[in-house]
Amino acid sequence: MTNTSRTRKHLEVQRSDHTTIRYTAGGPAGGPTLALIHGWACDRGDYDAVTDHLPADYRVLAIDLAEHGESRSTRDVWTMEEFARDVAAVLEAESVDTCVVAGHSLGGAVAVEVGRLLPDTVSHVVTLDALHYLSLFPALSEEQTDAMLSMFREDFAAGVRGLVEGGSPTGTDPALKDAYFEKMVAVRQPAGLRSIEGLIRWDMDAALRETKQPITVFAIRDLVTQEAIDRYGDRFDIVPVDLGSHHFPVEAPEGTAKLLAGVGTA
Repeated sequence: MTNTSRTRKHLEVQRSDHTTIRYTAGGPAGGPTLALIHGWACDRGDYDAVTDHLPADYRVLAIDLAEHGESRSTRDVWTMEEFARDVAAVLEAESVDTCVVAGHSLGGAVAVEVGRLLPDTVSHVVTLDALHYLSLFPALSEEQTDAMLSMFREDFAAGVRGLVEGGSPTGTDPALKDAYFEKMVAVRQPAGLRSIEGLIRWDMDAALRETKQPITVFAIRDLVTQEAIDRYGDRFDIVPVDLGSHHFPVEAPEGTAKLLAGVGTA
């Protein structure tokens, strides 16, 4: 796929609770629209190289969720539903009539919620290594929730390290894992802790019941379990890929762009 090095505009939209959502827009207004949502403790810049490998006629919106990247907020609500409203505010500001929404990791949960929130706007939901981790995405018991939250509250760095290790197949470069750790452990607080709590408390099954669009999950092959396929294979299309680690959009931007361009864009 040709590298387009497309021109980007850096824009912002205001929400309530002193929330400023910053995003990047590129491509022709009349082209197929793709909204890109980063993962927890990441930012929209992770999609820069991916965007450059997408077809030149695509209109691409890469969004910093509240208190990630360059977006700022003083709000108290850090649910996946509220993050979805960040994305919805950008889509409204850009007068988007129809689009595909794609999210990495936590952004995958947000993408599902955007689909639920905007059933007439979102034509397809795509997740990049998200939804198939059964220890995180399906609703947990109160005991499991408390145990996971205690890990982050008592030793935040150890919790982040556990996430990085869990998303790293055997053979992943240790230097790469260290780079991801350093980036993620520096997430702005208290939003970092509150947003991971929002993800842990998210009820994916309830959200899926109310999300009618087709959902495609591009998942790192070595990180997909048969249990996840058995449980959710009839609800979303799990497509194993061999593009690196959990952070494959950064590691393999051209391959990621091919995956995204292959999804039917309205």
